[in-house]
Amino acid sequence: MAGTSGSASAGAPRQEFEILCDDVGEFLRRYTVDVGGTVVPVDTELDGTTDYLTTGTVRRCAGTPTVNPVLDGTIQRQTGAGTVTIPAGARSVTLVVVAGTAAVAIGGGAPVTVPAGTSLTWGVDRGGETGESLQDAYAITGVAGSDVLVTSTREA
Repeated sequence: MAGTSGSASAGAPRQEFEILCDDVGEFLRRYTVDVGGTVVPVDTELDGTTDYLTTGTVRRCAGTPTVNPVLDGTIQRQTGAGTVTIPAGARSVTLVVVAGTAAVAIGGGAPVTVPAGTSLTWGVDRGGETGESLQDAYAITGVAGSDVLVTSTREA
């Protein structure tokens, strides 16, 4: 569960906490999981003691990233002349020039030549509903005799 903290011990109920938002504002949702596995959610004010009645749609608060977003990954190999394009919106892009050279153009900018033996990574560390992503597209172009690996991740 996103934004969780709590404690657990064998044979005792386990509790996890999450700050959520509704049409009125923020509140604390406490999930208690008993020894039988039954989950019981309880909503309170942020003080953790005053009952809270949700209003409207319950959602993650703006600026609260998804703790465990689902990511799709790709790996592409370009041998010889050709271009690998990673569209804007990726969480990460990694380039490894195994042999020859590659030219990298970011966001339609001027390409920069990258020699063999170089590894470059661009990435962000927050994702989720209102999280970060790389805003530019990446075009990695190999030339005759080059061998290039390009990996990327993005939220599914």
